[in-house]
Amino acid sequence: MIDPSRVPVIDVVEAERRRSAAAEAAEAGATPGGGGPIAQPLLVDVREPNEFAEVRAEGAVLLPLSTFLARYRELPHDRPLQLICRTGARSGQATAFLLANGWSDVVNVAGGTLAWERAGLPVRRGWPAPGEGDLPG
Repeated sequence: MIDPSRVPVIDVVEAERRRSAAAEAAEAGATPGGGGPIAQPLLVDVREPNEFAEVRAEGAVLLPLSTFLARYRELPHDRPLQLICRTGARSGQATAFLLANGWSDVVNVAGGTLAWERAGLPVRRGWPAPGEGDLPG
């Protein structure tokens, strides 16, 4: 197993910048080096549903750590993954697990949702609407 303290980490502002840039490029029809479409990073929140309902990064999907081992195979291999929790500790564990199990483009969002909200990045509150926060599938 990979030591969670040694996993790749990304700053919250950089995480959102990458997600926004990929979304804008996709809307404009841009492709990297003339190849296929730019894959937008998937922001995966590993907290529990009640925590997700309190506050979450806008656009995040929910895969609680309590069900992670049973469901991690649902995560895509063909796009970058950004894992987030409240502070970065739980998402660090999940990032280490994915890296040890065949995923390569995975980063832990430093500081978690606390840092995300402190940075003034977009958040949502309240129980998600049906379909909101679901893994793509």
